[in-house]
Amino acid sequence: MKSFLRALETQRWDDHRYYHHSRINQSLHFLSALSFLYAYAIVLFNPAAAALVGWLVAMVSRQSGHFFFEPRGFDEVNHVTHEYKEEIKVGYNLRRKIVLLSLWVLSPLVLLVEPALFGLVEPHTDMAGFVRNTGLVWLGLGVGGLLFRTVHLFFLKDVRTGLVWITKILTDPFHDLMLYYKAPMYLMRGELIDPGLGRQHS
Repeated sequence: MKSFLRALETQRWDDHRYYHHSRINQSLHFLSALSFLYAYAIVLFNPAAAALVGWLVAMVSRQSGHFFFEPRGFDEVNHVTHEYKEEIKVGYNLRRKIVLLSLWVLSPLVLLVEPALFGLVEPHTDMAGFVRNTGLVWLGLGVGGLLFRTVHLFFLKDVRTGLVWITKILTDPFHDLMLYYKAPMYLMRGELIDPGLGRQHS
């Protein structure tokens, strides 16, 4: 158990120090964490709504921070290139995220071709039904994306790495809330890059 927790701490630290230099990105992660926690709270009662919040608010804010605001040049703090960080990324690097987000955008089209989703959902008869079914499709995509990468890591790395990664992803909203709750305040002070990253260590 201790080795599992150490591996979890290492994955979290690498994710923070490599991919969260921007205070805008950190602030968007704070918003994303709040949104994911709300989605967690309602998923058992309204899974479609939870998925809509998770993808439209939590994931859009989270990934916008990475794609548009995080520096892509040479990482002076960690003395590595952006290409190196992308190569060693345990989870979804930017290239894999583009594939996942493309599936997310295109997946509602399946409901236009097969409204019953091969018998998995009740066919929509109005826009509200289409939105509800889209949420269910996105919920399946989210779960599938997590399980796919976890099993993929079983073969690429080992079983523990995969289990550590999915644990990290599922608990990221709680961790990000504690880590980035001050980021909006720093951002309002005009601080665009976290100056503390170079002084921290695992």
